[in-house]
Amino acid sequence: MRGSVVASWSGFLVAGVVVVGGTITSGEPVPMLDGMVTRAGDFVYVSGVVGNVPGSSDLREGIAAQVHQAIQNVRTTLQAEGLDLSDVVSSNVYLSDTRNFQAMNEVYRTYFSDDPPTRATVEADLPDAGALVQLTMVATRPELGRRVITPSAMQSPGLPYSWGVMAGNTLFIAGATSRDPSTYEPVTGDVTTQTRRVMQNIGHVLEAAGMAYGDVVGCKVFLADGRDFRAMNQAYSSFLPTPRPVRATVRTRLMNPVFKVEVQCFAVKDPDNPRTVPGGGPGSTGSLSPALQVGDRLFLSGMLGRGSDGYAAGDFEAQTRQTLQNISGALESGGMNFDNVVDVAVWITDIRQATRVGNIVREALPDRPVTIVAAGLMSTAGLVEIQMTAEK
Repeated sequence: MRGSVVASWSGFLVAGVVVVGGTITSGEPVPMLDGMVTRAGDFVYVSGVVGNVPGSSDLREGIAAQVHQAIQNVRTTLQAEGLDLSDVVSSNVYLSDTRNFQAMNEVYRTYFSDDPPTRATVEADLPDAGALVQLTMVATRPELGRRVITPSAMQSPGLPYSWGVMAGNTLFIAGATSRDPSTYEPVTGDVTTQTRRVMQNIGHVLEAAGMAYGDVVGCKVFLADGRDFRAMNQAYSSFLPTPRPVRATVRTRLMNPVFKVEVQCFAVKDPDNPRTVPGGGPGSTGSLSPALQVGDRLFLSGMLGRGSDGYAAGDFEAQTRQTLQNISGALESGGMNFDNVVDVAVWITDIRQATRVGNIVREALPDRPVTIVAAGLMSTAGLVEIQMTAEK
């Protein structure tokens, strides 16, 4: 089922950029396009919402006020789709400063006190200099059924998120860090030790949902230090059978400085095994698949702007166009195109390039919600990484 996009003019700031006539601009604040949302089959995707006053680009003052407003903006967007915050299954919180984590949690908890969605929270540079928080959420239709997964082997996180949420045949797993499952205390050590603990904790969530590592179809890996990539990769891959999930890996600050890695995954229990789809960008390496097709959904790895001649050194525009070309090849191999895309995450190495990169992405996806944040990439030559999900 092809995703439908709903947009209105009540003025949410989406992805921290100004959208005017299909073009992203910067400069003086102007009224902004409302939180664009994509409904695709069983799920609704709301991307890159910040704490601006509805009807204007003015941001609320302070972290508490911005979190309140951002969640209210998400709620309004969902209510236009006949849903509410109680239908949210997964959340990504991007903070401009880790020191705002506690204040964010205090507000977030007032909205998600009972059976909260899964969540991953990391620090990132945001496109709007005044934004302190940016939210991306996924919600499900009530009739699909929403069930919180609480593994008996794991201590409650004590924070406003659930270890797992099951919606239909899809399991959303919270960003997992290296914690002792029985005490919730951090397990320190090198990145290999921490990654193994993370993947074991993810295994507890899968088991509680009646699933296994082979059901995992996609992950996001957040690394505190890009130099740990190879060791993380080896430990991560040892838990996952082939075909391995799609994946995006970026470098960013985590909420607790003792942690070296955080892994956020989702899994699908489907009678038909996931089919690996070839395409441009990353190959089917030992650690990831370029794309996986499960039923009507196509999950893509984070793809980079590397062409046949390598990377266009230092050229954000050329790398963005090459990344989109690589993604187009994967979509085509799966019998889809950009019209089928329902969710888009863009990481760039320099937030000052958000306008330029955003405009190019909008050429391919003029009416799709897009989240753009800045983070380090695993390739020293890469400037842009884009991960998408598509659905027929």
